[in-house]
Amino acid sequence: MEIEIYADVVCPWCWIGKRRLEQALESYDGDVTVTYRPFQLDPTPVTAPRPLVEALADKFGGRDRAEAMAAQVTQVAAGVGLEMRFDRAVQANTFEAHRLVRFAAERGRSEEVVEALYRAHFTDGVDVGSRDALVALAASVGLDETETREHLESHLGRREVAADLTAAHQLGVSSVPTFVLAGKYAVIGAQEPETLLAALQEVDRREAS
Repeated sequence: MEIEIYADVVCPWCWIGKRRLEQALESYDGDVTVTYRPFQLDPTPVTAPRPLVEALADKFGGRDRAEAMAAQVTQVAAGVGLEMRFDRAVQANTFEAHRLVRFAAERGRSEEVVEALYRAHFTDGVDVGSRDALVALAASVGLDETETREHLESHLGRREVAADLTAAHQLGVSSVPTFVLAGKYAVIGAQEPETLLAALQEVDRREAS
């Protein structure tokens, strides 16, 4: 079964959803192919990195509310073995990160790069909007550093990522994570592993009938 994951690498629920899907797949006996599709929670350019909590405070009505939201999602993340450090995280535009994921997918390394991007942003406080940081991250999972830098400094992949982002909106993707199973069944949100497993099994039944 093909599983397409529409997500943004600065979306905490997307990382949680990715981990919950992985837990569901441990109990799923079918073969799957996972494809990562880009989505931007906020396509606004970020001229300089700033603490994520400050950006969230501006967006959601004050620092107290932002910190409460961060504490809640941090607790949920810990329940699936993820460490989120909102005190370290910095705001970033993710267009270049999505270009890196596409580049990695062409080399069979999208899974490693996506996981590394989440960890860099939420755990290590890395600016994933920085080209230098993206090159270093790619090298850390085995991609060629020079080739990665040349790709990101070129225009390669820009048009394709922009088209993918437009296609996501045209398909009606408005919140992430969104999992599209077998090309036509959508599961929205970071659902529990049991829910995701049941969805996979239901799609199998429908596709077999």
